[in-house]
Amino acid sequence: MATPDFVLALREKIGHDPIWLVGTTAVLTRGSEILLVKRADSGAWTPVTGIIDPREEPADAAARETLEEADVVAVAERLAWVHTIPRVTYPNGDQADYLDFTFRMRYVSGEPYPADGENTEARWFELDALPPLSEAMRERIDHALADEVATEFVRAS
Repeated sequence: MATPDFVLALREKIGHDPIWLVGTTAVLTRGSEILLVKRADSGAWTPVTGIIDPREEPADAAARETLEEADVVAVAERLAWVHTIPRVTYPNGDQADYLDFTFRMRYVSGEPYPADGENTEARWFELDALPPLSEAMRERIDHALADEVATEFVRAS
C-alpha cells in the first residue's frame, strides 16, 4: 500500500517506533452488491480502506479512498463502527496502531477498476456470494450493513 507523505516524514523522525494512525473503511453497496478490492500487497479481498490525511474529515477520507482506489464515486451515509486494530508490525519493522472509522457508503457513479495500483482487482460481489474475507473485514462489513441507527463504539472492559 502507498504510504502517505506525512507518515514518511514522521518515520524519518521516529524510525520504527509505534505511531498512532487514523484509518477509514468504506463499505459500499449498490443494491444487493458490495464493492471489494483485492490488495496488491497481500492478495486479500477487502472493502476500500485507507489512512485519513491530517485535517481531513473521516467521511471525506472514505469517499476519497473509494475514488482513488476503485474510481467509484460514493458518499458516506452512516458511521457504523469505531474501533482500534491490534498493533501492526510491517516487514520493514515499522509499527502502527490504528483507530478505524467504518462507514456505510452510498453508491453514486462509476464502474470499479484498480485505479491507483494499490489493488489488483476491484469489483462488485453479490452479498450472498462473497470471496473469502478475514474475520476483521467481515466484522466491518457486518457493522456497516446492520440496521442499527447509532454508531457502535468498542469500549474496554
